[in-house]
Amino acid sequence: MNLAVTAPAAGRVCPADYLYPPHLFDREPEIACDVLYVVGGLYGNLAALEAIERLAAAERSPPTVVFNGDFHWFDAEPEWFAAIERGIARHDSLRGNVETEIARLHDIGAGCGCAYPPSVSDDTVRRSNEILRGLGTVTSIAARARLAARPMHRVAQIGSLRVGIVHGDAGSLAGWRFGHDALDDPEQRAWLNDVRRASRIDLFASTHTCLAALRDLALPSGRLTVINNGAAGMPNFSAATFGVISRIATSLSPHRTLYGIARGGVRIDALAVHYDQRAFREQFLARWPEGSPAHASYFGRITEGPDYPMAHAVA
Repeated sequence: MNLAVTAPAAGRVCPADYLYPPHLFDREPEIACDVLYVVGGLYGNLAALEAIERLAAAERSPPTVVFNGDFHWFDAEPEWFAAIERGIARHDSLRGNVETEIARLHDIGAGCGCAYPPSVSDDTVRRSNEILRGLGTVTSIAARARLAARPMHRVAQIGSLRVGIVHGDAGSLAGWRFGHDALDDPEQRAWLNDVRRASRIDLFASTHTCLAALRDLALPSGRLTVINNGAAGMPNFSAATFGVISRIATSLSPHRTLYGIARGGVRIDALAVHYDQRAFREQFLARWPEGSPAHASYFGRITEGPDYPMAHAVA
């Protein structure tokens, strides 16, 4: 009998240094503010970065902006990459799997670091690994050091709520358990209950799964809210072309919100990022023309949005 186990392929691997226990969030917050923007999945979209700066400028008081990973992705050209780095440097940031993998000096076989589940096709995984390799060719040693030094998570205090800011989920940099489908899975409730008890976090803000979700869960260990902004730099919903960020604040938003809830005197909302679609598309196509891996994986979403109605984001 052959008992050999096939090792996960690059792009499906979850490296050991991505993992952390939920009790690490039971700590003093590094951030305390009245208005927090959580910006995940910018993916190198300079037009979206400019739109987010405009949203922030319209707030009554300057918000704290945290980029929670994967702010690089399509920007696989030296000047484009550098422009994203300059924009991010004005704010706080976490590293996502993209930043973590391009920061490595040696390949450990993780590929893009997405830790894709079986539901994602092998072709998609292969193309993501190719995009990551292209991005790595424009990253200097100094940039890699800056990316490697960024943390994997933050704790913030917004009004009465303790907020855990992550890229993936409460246990892994590239975890998928804060995706809309996992949050709706009854088999995940025991894990979520353990997370709430160990972390003492009221609200987690994440992004990694690239599809937006907001869930408010009543658990034996307490109430737990999760907001996943999906992608700030790409369309998130069917037949729509705007990005999404999360706004967590003690005040009402000056901007129209897509959806949200109030909890303990704090608003938890999704905001649309209406960026210059033409400018982003032209920059994307100049680097990723038809036939390239990024074009095959993302151009349809960039132009038409994913097959994901907004109603699926809220339950």
